[in-house]
Amino acid sequence: MSRAFVKESDAESALEEAPLRPRSPFPNYVTPDGLASLHARLRELQQRRRGLEGLDDLAARQELVIVDRDLRYCSDRISSAIPVEPDGQPGDRVHFGAAVDVEVAGEADLRRFVIVGEDEADAAAGKISWISPLAKVLLNARVGDWVTWRRPAGDLELEIVAIHKGGAASADEVGG
Repeated sequence: MSRAFVKESDAESALEEAPLRPRSPFPNYVTPDGLASLHARLRELQQRRRGLEGLDDLAARQELVIVDRDLRYCSDRISSAIPVEPDGQPGDRVHFGAAVDVEVAGEADLRRFVIVGEDEADAAAGKISWISPLAKVLLNARVGDWVTWRRPAGDLELEIVAIHKGGAASADEVGG
């Protein structure tokens, strides 16, 4: 439909309805870095909101609706956060917050994955959510253990080569 046939009141009423961001049914475990990132994101959103409050054009009001939705989501994630101190976890097993070096069967390259909270996950950086299929097979494994990562692209056999307590090393440092 052409914009010419939409009443301004229709556009205004659409401003009130921003779809909610999906909420996870799982506990909101976070690393100290993850909690700090959530607080930084909250501050960014609050600053963006202040910048939009005085503007009266439709685009600014539409963005304000989205910012308000994201503020509610971020505040909820902070209030539901369950901080986990990775350094307090046992060092002989893969745990939340640990960086894990694995070797794929038949390959010489190591891959590093850091097990983090849902909001911290970034597959490109090797940070995987604790509820992901890969993290589930890695959790509680020990150095020398073999685990099977079941994937749609085919299963991979992984050997746990090293566990870095508290995610001590970045996933980028191993070529993962």
